[in-house]
Amino acid sequence: MSATQIILLIASYFGMLILISYFTGKKSGNDAFFKGNKQSPWYVVAFGMIGASLSGVTFISVPGWVEASQFSYMQVVLGYIIGYLVIGTVLLPLYYKLNLTSIYTYLEERFGNYAYKTGASFFLISRIVGASFRLFLVANVLQIILFDELGIEFWQTVTITVLLIWLYTFKSGIKTIVWTDTLQTLFMLIAVGVAIYFVSDELDLGGNHILGFVLDSDLSKMFFFDDFKSGNYFWKQFISGAFIAIVMTGLDQDMMQKNLTCKSLKDAQKNMFWFTIVLTVVNFIFLSLGLLLTVYAEQNGIDAHKDDLFPLLAKNHLGFGVFAFFLLGLIAAAYSSADSALTSLTTSFSIDILDIEKKHTPEKQVQIRKRIHVLISLVLILVIVSFKYLIKDASVIAKLFVFAGYTYGPLLGLYAFGLFTKWQIKDKIVPIIAILSPILSYIISVNSLKWFGFEFGFFILILNGLLTFFGLVLIRRK
Repeated sequence: MSATQIILLIASYFGMLILISYFTGKKSGNDAFFKGNKQSPWYVVAFGMIGASLSGVTFISVPGWVEASQFSYMQVVLGYIIGYLVIGTVLLPLYYKLNLTSIYTYLEERFGNYAYKTGASFFLISRIVGASFRLFLVANVLQIILFDELGIEFWQTVTITVLLIWLYTFKSGIKTIVWTDTLQTLFMLIAVGVAIYFVSDELDLGGNHILGFVLDSDLSKMFFFDDFKSGNYFWKQFISGAFIAIVMTGLDQDMMQKNLTCKSLKDAQKNMFWFTIVLTVVNFIFLSLGLLLTVYAEQNGIDAHKDDLFPLLAKNHLGFGVFAFFLLGLIAAAYSSADSALTSLTTSFSIDILDIEKKHTPEKQVQIRKRIHVLISLVLILVIVSFKYLIKDASVIAKLFVFAGYTYGPLLGLYAFGLFTKWQIKDKIVPIIAILSPILSYIISVNSLKWFGFEFGFFILILNGLLTFFGLVLIRRK
């Protein structure tokens, strides 16, 4: 596939996104940007959230994980089901009852200003780094397969990427994203389907035999009950998955902002129910693709592993069609999470940090929001470029979940304390507790194998949340 063809593919794709932005952006103000005018059909939100949840990291890293970890990731995915149940029955009713724009406003009503600012700040850090992780992975792939050949530097690739996202989100934000995510999810799933079809054909598998081949393979081992000290022990990953879903969806402004655009609580709960079912199936499909790619690479003596597996095989071994759809799916997966991240970061910084709804007129709010949108775009560019020099490991998804354990842990502790106790706390001390908890969690995690013969893995999120919770118990008011 030539550089010209790749550029035309990318340009056509963004042309469609900008066209959607044009139609959804008419007569749009802050209510459309932040809440989508609360008019989004629940089934559109549910389908679009698939792409936003998976992202470019899942598109590349999950298939590349199978060789080393088999299907153990499904243990985490099954835990998601419990987490999404909690979101649908506990968190969504709370958010709709309080009629929130930013979900962190709850912390102000429950505890006070310091807890509110602390929660919002941890989200901003988490989402900036998380979105940058995801975009870094995709920008790096595009750099290798296209822009190096054209003599374009990595920082220029990243800048172009983020500017294109800004271009179709700056006017109507979440109102546009609900619809662009639907298109992007569709492209991503088509890309995976095409890849499975061609790889299974290369392996001489008929369509009816793919599932049997996957289930019969040693690589599809899903449940690990042998060693409770291991990072892939079932209950450890299952429980971690439940809490990851709660914090990275239910306590995340990015994901909840989409849910809050639904017309009613009942619609938002329908969205979560169907989203849960489809996401579970889609993750199994991604792992099945990883298994087929791994077997294909082994049979043909191809040296491709981890995050290099899918890109290398798509580019050099599976033909023009697979590579074209791979690129389309990769770009769709990346931008479906990046565009909503940019919008949610703008929303949270504008409302939670700058208090624009309390301090300014509607006209002034729009001006400030637009400036913040540009500022967040620049921050993302700087963070992504810095990752180029910091990340050496080829498997990004594991790093993403571990990092989330440290940054989302304080949010988990704050919300758990708020929802399941009636105590008030000394609000001014909350930032100290929220900073100390991740530090203590890191110290314990690093030494856990030596001290307890136990590897925390994704379980670090729960440890961090518990430390925050007990820290809040210590500063409760009499």
